[in-house]
Amino acid sequence: MSTAVILGAGIIGTSTAYYLAKHQPPSSIHLVEVSPELFASASGYAGGFLAKNWFSPASAELGALSFEEHRKLAEKDDGAEKWGYARSTSISLSPPTNSKEKVDVWCRDGTSRADAASGDSSKGVAPPWLKREDGDAVEVISDEGTVAQLDPLQLSQHLLHKCLSLGVQLHQPAKAISVSTDVRNEVSSICIAESRSSTETDIPCTRVIITSGAWSPTVFQTLFSTSNYKLPITSLAGHSLVVKSPKWTKGHEESHGCHAVFMTTQPGYSPEIFSRAGGQIYLAGLNSATEPLPELATDSKANMSKSAIEKLRGTAREILVREGATDDFEVTREGLCFRPVTENGLPIIGRIPDEQLGVSVRTRPGAEGGVYLAAGHGPWGISMSLGTGKVLAEMVQGRELSADISSLGLKD
Repeated sequence: MSTAVILGAGIIGTSTAYYLAKHQPPSSIHLVEVSPELFASASGYAGGFLAKNWFSPASAELGALSFEEHRKLAEKDDGAEKWGYARSTSISLSPPTNSKEKVDVWCRDGTSRADAASGDSSKGVAPPWLKREDGDAVEVISDEGTVAQLDPLQLSQHLLHKCLSLGVQLHQPAKAISVSTDVRNEVSSICIAESRSSTETDIPCTRVIITSGAWSPTVFQTLFSTSNYKLPITSLAGHSLVVKSPKWTKGHEESHGCHAVFMTTQPGYSPEIFSRAGGQIYLAGLNSATEPLPELATDSKANMSKSAIEKLRGTAREILVREGATDDFEVTREGLCFRPVTENGLPIIGRIPDEQLGVSVRTRPGAEGGVYLAAGHGPWGISMSLGTGKVLAEMVQGRELSADISSLGLKD
């Protein structure tokens, strides 16, 4: 089977390499990552919340498949110990969420992902680390066994280690700068510029897979400069905090389990708080579609907003600190990442039609060639990562797909 080059070594690209390697020589798979630091955007800074049935019909099978793949991988490779995989309980904190509409475009209007929950709302017990107020309401919004929690950075690192140990080739930091075609005008190789050695290498390949997240349109335009087509993916910036609190310790974890808390405190701000195995609490919910996308994921740190971080610190005080007490939590990490989003809130997974590749550029038919895209997962990149990698690998290799993703391809 011909060589595959994957552009973008985040969790989607690494998952794709992992599943490709099950059915072709791993040495024929190349991962290319331009950033000098691995997992420097959403793959390392996301919340790590997993859901089985919080998705609209178009992505429902993919979501369920991915949730099951996460469970199986965790059981096989000791995910509880290595990347904090744990079952969780999702709750909404006043005002209660009554809508059952599937929310794919939550990020544009500031609504909460809790509006996509599929569990029957019922009164629940708040986790021990969550401060309660008189008159507030806590509702369980997930069914037993349908949500889970993990540390996305640790999972990403584990997947990459698995790929490299099998023989997948990593080029990092490196940038794909051009494609070449053969006498039939079909893609036959891709040129990679290695940053550290200042060398250029042509990798013979007929299959190119773009998994560069919010940077996918830039990657596509660089390689197919004669194309007038613009990939319909934009970026959504999101700030986050990771804190430690004496109210969330291993003892609490063992007796109460992990929780995902979804709040609506004011219009346009819906905090999400996840307690993780190992004593961490993750907070996010401040999103911006106007924050400019940096050239590299590592440049995000320079754009971090002090006011956004302080607002998240305020939320941490609100939920963790009892009235009259001083801050007793420790901020262990501040983050800003850029998630790839689409207009309809659905990911794009599929082959890019040859007619969109530009003048005199074609690909070999079927599983022997093609330019593929997997991006636009928004807040569900970690949750859908393994399912996306599995289905995309099946598509690239011409095998039967494990989930119906017929509504997730590029639209004409």
